[in-house]
Amino acid sequence: MPKWEVAAGGEKFTDVIYQVADGMAKITINRPEVRNAFRPQTLFELEEAFNLARDNDQVGVIIFTGAGSEAFCSGGDINVRGDDGYLGNDALGKKGIGRLNVLDLQVQIRRTPKPVVAMVAGWAIGGGHVLHVVCDLTIAAENAKFGQTGPMVGSFDGGYGAGLLAAHVGQKKAREIWFLCRQYDAQEALDMGLVNAVVPVS
Repeated sequence: MPKWEVAAGGEKFTDVIYQVADGMAKITINRPEVRNAFRPQTLFELEEAFNLARDNDQVGVIIFTGAGSEAFCSGGDINVRGDDGYLGNDALGKKGIGRLNVLDLQVQIRRTPKPVVAMVAGWAIGGGHVLHVVCDLTIAAENAKFGQTGPMVGSFDGGYGAGLLAAHVGQKKAREIWFLCRQYDAQEALDMGLVNAVVPVS
């Protein structure tokens, strides 16, 4: 078993845990109280953590996961969603100016020159579902649940995530996932080619 230790640069994070061990980096969304939903601060920290892993010549592979066994990521945190988008805890957020450009993170993950492996336990829903889709590989725990919720709450990933999902599972299945907002268990995800393997919850 790897002996994970918080790596240089990761000690300042509040929403993310950045660790390294045995040639691997592990980036964990650490907001289990909201099923690892992301807010602007989470995305800023994830982007920095992926940069740290990319630039560390001792790291050959990046593991991306969520804290606990209940959720990988449940998408954007609706608790900080304002009229103008998701509000950060900074000067712009205090003025009511929202921002949550998760596309930047999605593109960064795809462009990272090291394999990124999503380890999904529990929910991978909405924006959290897209985050696992953009990874190179996905290992699903037996309790994993996958799906989109955007159309039910007035949002849609009209670009990167939708296109990659269709490349993985085909156009018809991707439209089903987006339009019907069904949820799929780990075995269903494996059968459709959405994940690479299903393993016991650990």
